[in-house]
Amino acid sequence: MKVALVTGVAGGIGFATAELLLKNGVAVVGMDVVSDMPKKLEGNFTYFKGDLSNKESRENYVKTVLDRFGKIDILVNVAGVAPKVRNDILEMTEESYDFVMNINTKGTLFLTQLVANVMKEKRTGSIVNISSMSGYTSSPNRGEYCISKAGVTMITTLFADRLAEYGILVNEIRPGIIATGMTDKVKAKYDDLIEDGLLPIKRWGKSEDVAKAVWTLCNGSLPYVTGQSIDVDGGFHIRRL
Repeated sequence: MKVALVTGVAGGIGFATAELLLKNGVAVVGMDVVSDMPKKLEGNFTYFKGDLSNKESRENYVKTVLDRFGKIDILVNVAGVAPKVRNDILEMTEESYDFVMNINTKGTLFLTQLVANVMKEKRTGSIVNISSMSGYTSSPNRGEYCISKAGVTMITTLFADRLAEYGILVNEIRPGIIATGMTDKVKAKYDDLIEDGLLPIKRWGKSEDVAKAVWTLCNGSLPYVTGQSIDVDGGFHIRRL
C-alpha cells in the first residue's frame, strides 16, 4: 500500500485529491490548520493538525507518518493562502508578503526537503506541487500570491533536477479558475469573464479536475516525466487573437 501526504487537505483541491487517492487504495495523512476535517473521508485516512509555515509542525507531520507507516511514497503540496487583503503592489505590506510566502513558498520548500530526504533512501517517490496560473499571470492587487506561486514553479524545477538520480519524480499542476473557497469572493467577476470567452473550455474548473491530474502524475502512468508544469485551466494559457 502506498502512503501519501496531502497538505491543505481540508480545502477543496486538497480534499478532492485525498478522496481520489483513498479511492485508489492509497493511505493518506492529510495536514491542515483547522481543528478537524469539515467533511469525512472514507478509507485509510489520518488527519494531522499543523501549520505548514512552522518548522516544528512540518517535522512532527513527517514523523507522524513515518512512525505509523515507515515510508512516504507520495507528497502533494496543496496548502496555500491568498493575501488577507488585496492591495495594489504599490501598497503591499511586508506583513502580508511574509504571511503568504511563509506558507505558499517557504513551507512548501522545506516540507518538500524533509520528504525528499526520506524518499531518497528508497530511491522512489512522486512529488506534486499545486502552483497556479498566477505564477505567470499578473494580478497587481495580489502580487504576493503571484510571487509565491512563481516560487513554487522553481521549487518544482530544482527538486526535479536534484532528485531524478533517486528515481523521484517532481512535477507541478497550475490550476486556473477553480471553484473553491479561495475564489468565492470573486465568483461574479469570473462568471462574467468566462461568459465573455476568457476560457476556451467555457466553465469553472472543479477541484476534481485538479485531483485527476495529481493522480495521473503519481500513479505510475508517466514514468518519464519530471519537472513538468501541467496547466489545468480550461485552456487559459493559450494565446489567442
